[in-house]
Amino acid sequence: MKKLFVALLILTFSCSSFAQQKSVSPYEWEWVRDGIWTGAALGTSYYGLQLIRNKDDLSEQELQRVINDKDDINFIDKWAVGNNSDSARSISDIPFALSFAAPLFLLFDDEVNDHTGQVLGIYLESIATTGALYTITAGLVNRSRPYVYDETNSDFRRLSKNGQRSFYSGHVAATATATFFTAKAFQDFNPDSAGVPYVWAGAAVLPAAVGYFRLQAGEHFLTDILLGYGLGALAGYYIPELHKKTNDSKFGLTPTMGRTRFGDSYQALSLNYTF
Repeated sequence: MKKLFVALLILTFSCSSFAQQKSVSPYEWEWVRDGIWTGAALGTSYYGLQLIRNKDDLSEQELQRVINDKDDINFIDKWAVGNNSDSARSISDIPFALSFAAPLFLLFDDEVNDHTGQVLGIYLESIATTGALYTITAGLVNRSRPYVYDETNSDFRRLSKNGQRSFYSGHVAATATATFFTAKAFQDFNPDSAGVPYVWAGAAVLPAAVGYFRLQAGEHFLTDILLGYGLGALAGYYIPELHKKTNDSKFGLTPTMGRTRFGDSYQALSLNYTF
């Protein structure tokens, strides 16, 4: 009886292996719900890609009509008309590619590493959701990229159907999803870490950098960048948030350790009731 104590609403019991217990994840994964969600997102992304592939190139007459209507572009976007930089286009791919690896850095965190499969599953769900939203939109909406208005650009690029996918920026959306997911997961696993503000700063800066270079490259207008950033950030933040555990029970287990009045040390769990 020396290692078992009963008090009002608190029960502790001996647990010598408690120190070796895995860390507790703040998330929960439901195979039916999340499997359907992720599968539907991937399927929608595939359908959106087919819509993109089946879009038509511009004709010479349609291109001329686009050029004639450039004065109707809103004042927020008008300054980007004619932007066309190959170097900026190439540079934008660097932070874009790096962002997809960002969640892998979470695996260096011992708290996250105990739940690798779960975290990567939620990441796949997040990025697939962003992909579905982007591909469907890009497949259904035609908006000429800023470089289409550059008369020094080649006719091949100006007439290509790829030039009609300005709305909205998939590069920025995907980057924001990856970085915001990484910051959100890091914070949820390490809420008291001093590194949280720095991780969030990096999460915000990387998609902004991609957006800047995509603007300079003439791939998108400012509103395309802002929308991509917003939608990507929402997916990266709120999809992990939707997976956070909810504890509606008034009962809970709390680790505890100490010494008995007889001088024996113990490790235990306490059963708590909140009222």
